[in-house]
Amino acid sequence: QVQLVESGGGLVQPGGSLRLSCAASKNLFTFGDMGWYRQAPGKQRELVASISHDLRRNYAESVKGRFTISRDNTKNTMYLQMDSLKPEDTAVYYCNADWLVNRAEFWGQGTQVTVSS
Repeated sequence: QVQLVESGGGLVQPGGSLRLSCAASKNLFTFGDMGWYRQAPGKQRELVASISHDLRRNYAESVKGRFTISRDNTKNTMYLQMDSLKPEDTAVYYCNADWLVNRAEFWGQGTQVTVSS
């Protein structure tokens, strides 16, 4: 089975930065598309950013120019660098991955990001 473990969340002031990590229990070469989602209270879960096996990246309009997604196959870890954070970025952030071995989709447990002064 696949395990995804997020870390790096926390409380940050508006304008600040955080870097989220998603450590996978399998080699990242075994994953296709990977992504970060977020869910704010009372709202649906939404896609924030995704990165394909061949490193094509997509971003939600609300985070373009502020967030950067990356994956390090040598460390089996995906990252989300978040800069110029805004209060509306407050949410639980989840990593998601498509495992090529059986095409199953896996989720992490989530990490809370709170942007507040």
